[in-house]
Amino acid sequence: MFLQPNRTKAKLRRGEPVFGVINASDDPLWAELCGLAGFDYYILDGEHGLINPAAALHVVRACERVGITLLVRLALPDPKPILPYLDAGMMGVMVPGLETAEEVERLVAAVKYPPLGRRGIGLARAAAYMARRGEASAYVAAANAETMVIIQFEDPALIERLPALAAVPGVDAVMIGPRDLSLAMGFADGPNHPEVQAMIERAIAACRQVGVVVGITAATWAAAEAEVVRGVRMVLAAAPTLFLAASREFLLRL
Repeated sequence: MFLQPNRTKAKLRRGEPVFGVINASDDPLWAELCGLAGFDYYILDGEHGLINPAAALHVVRACERVGITLLVRLALPDPKPILPYLDAGMMGVMVPGLETAEEVERLVAAVKYPPLGRRGIGLARAAAYMARRGEASAYVAAANAETMVIIQFEDPALIERLPALAAVPGVDAVMIGPRDLSLAMGFADGPNHPEVQAMIERAIAACRQVGVVVGITAATWAAAEAEVVRGVRMVLAAAPTLFLAASREFLLRL
């Protein structure tokens, strides 16, 4: 099989924090650089970016070469279009906007093969196109164990339901989106308001209550460090933000 071990999931199981980058570009160069820099995971942003499975395949190969876990974010009412990304070799999905446990269950079912879900099997790259006899059972077991399901929390109206959403079997993590959360709470200038931070604290507590990993975005190393201190184990930075910050520092020092 072509499916790679999920090093990010392994670190999370050991209780270690992981650090990743999200990017709306499907250029494999970004993924290679992030892997070479030492990030644990890389998310292709299909919610805000024009990502398709054919272009994403090149990013999969780049990530495999540098040992970084590749995930994809998709905003889909129907989880079926996830399948081509997983068949290409991606290690999981992150989906925003899910409001009920039933919706989360459908997402898990789309990611996992039976008996854990309803994902269909085919002549997929991740399964080495079924070219190796007798490997199908091992591939299905590995895919179910290694793939990740991440849901996002960006709507304050869902805070009471969050424990139930996070507790759906098969959910690996809840990623908090501070920017969209603050926007939904009436603060367009960002999440540095006491009300937003209090909501984030409630979300972290709700996820930890049911034993699910909490993730959040962080724009700077200081912010990432602070999030780890307060219990976050999956920290995510945006590629443009990292590039702009490093470029500004470079120019200022000149």
